[in-house]
Amino acid sequence: MAVELVEGKLAGARPVHLVAKGKLKATDIGKDAQAWAKENGFEGKEGEVLILPAKGGGVSGALLGLGEESGGFAPLLAGKLARALPDGDWRLDGELDNPGAAALGLLLGGYVYARYGKKDERKLRFAVPQGADAARARRLADGVFLARDLVNTPANDMGPEALEKAARTLAQKHKAKISVITGDALLKRNLPMIHAVGRAAAEAPRLIDLTWGAKGAPKVTLVGKGVCFDTGGLDIKPSAGMLLMKKDMGGAANALGLASMIMAAKLKVRLRVLIPAVENAISGNAFRPGDVLRSRKGLTVEIGNTDAEGRLVLADALALADEEAPDLLIDMATLTGAARVALGPDLPPFYTADEALAAEVAEAAVAQTDPLWRMPLWAPYDAKLSSRIADVNNVTSDSFAGSLTAALFLQRFVSKAKSWAHFDIFAWNPAERAHAPVGGEAQAIRALEAVIASRYAR
Repeated sequence: MAVELVEGKLAGARPVHLVAKGKLKATDIGKDAQAWAKENGFEGKEGEVLILPAKGGGVSGALLGLGEESGGFAPLLAGKLARALPDGDWRLDGELDNPGAAALGLLLGGYVYARYGKKDERKLRFAVPQGADAARARRLADGVFLARDLVNTPANDMGPEALEKAARTLAQKHKAKISVITGDALLKRNLPMIHAVGRAAAEAPRLIDLTWGAKGAPKVTLVGKGVCFDTGGLDIKPSAGMLLMKKDMGGAANALGLASMIMAAKLKVRLRVLIPAVENAISGNAFRPGDVLRSRKGLTVEIGNTDAEGRLVLADALALADEEAPDLLIDMATLTGAARVALGPDLPPFYTADEALAAEVAEAAVAQTDPLWRMPLWAPYDAKLSSRIADVNNVTSDSFAGSLTAALFLQRFVSKAKSWAHFDIFAWNPAERAHAPVGGEAQAIRALEAVIASRYAR
C-alpha cells in the first residue's frame, strides 16, 4: 500500500487544495500559486492534479480539481493523489462532503499489484480527514485489495489449489473454520456438477467451505464462482475470449474480500463462505454438450453449452447453502457477457425478489460509490431454459436476456433462504479510474458490507 493514513495532526504536512471547476480565483492559495496554476492551464477539471512549487525549490502543496461539484468532493476522487503526488506527508485542505470516501479513495488509489516485480516504492502519508472513520477505511481497503490481488494473479499461480490456500490464509487470520471437499469426494458428498465441470483439469475440483461467528447469530452466506480459468470447455472460446479468463474466479475473490470486511468488523453474524473452485479445461473426460447432469438439488440439467459452466458450479453450492435456510444468501459471479453488453463493465446488475433488500442495496450502492443496478427476475423467460429430456437446460435456445436467464437458472436452486440476491459482476477495470488502476477490481462488496453492517450491527 503506497498510502498510509495517520490519525491526528500530521506536523509539516503539505496541503492539497480542493478546487471546483472554474473556481480557482476563489481558492485561498496566494497570488504566486494562482499565477502558477494559470500558467499551467489548471482549471479544476475532475481529477486534475497540479504540484505547487515552494520558494527556493521543493514542493509547497498541490491542487486537486473537483470538476463541476461546487464546493463538494467527488467520492473516491482523492485516489488520484496516491499516484500523482511526490513522497512525503500531506493533508486535504478544505471541507469535505464525504470524509470517509476521501480516506478510502486515498487508500484504494495507492494499490499496486507487485507479485511479479513491478513495484511502486513511493510512500505517502495523509492525515486522516476530519470526520472519517480510518479503521473502517482500512478494513474496506484490505478487502478490496484481497479481491484485486486474487483476480490479478494469473491462472498458473491461481488455480483451485492456490484459491484454497488464499481462503485458508484468510480463515487463519480471523480464526475461522474451513473445510474442503476435493476430487471424487465431491461425488460422495453429492456435489456432482462441481465435479463434472472441474474433473478435466490437472488440479482437482473442490468446494471450499469457511465458517465464522457465533452459531446462534443470523446466518449470512456468500457463494462465489471460483472458475480459476475458463477455456469454454469443449465449446471452446476463441483466443480473444480467453485473454481475461484468469478473472473468471472474480466472484470467489469478491466473496473472500467481503468476508474479510465482515470478519474484520466483527459483525454479529454467522458467516459462511462457499467457493466451488474449478478449472473448466479440456481433456478426454471433459463434460460434453448434450450431457445430462444431476445436481445436488436433484434437478437434472441438460448441457446446451459447456461455456455456461459457472452457473453449474454455483447451482450445487447454492443448493448446499440453501439447505440451512440462511437469513441472507448472496452469490457473486463473473457469469455472463450479456451483463456487460447491457450495462458495461462498471455497473454490475443484481437480481433479487426481496424488495426490501433491493432498496437497501440500491441505496448503499449510491452512498458507497459502488455502482449497482437492479435487473428483473422476469418469470416468463424461465420457459426459455426448458429441455426436452431434462428438468432444465443450462442455456436458452436464443441469445436474448442472457444475464437475466442465468439468474433465473440459479433461482431454481434456492427455495429455503429467507432472502437471496445474485450479483453478475465483471471484476475488472478496463481503464484506469481515480481510485483504481487497470486490472482486477472489487465490485458490489463495499455496498454489501454497508447493508450487512446496517442489518447486523456490532
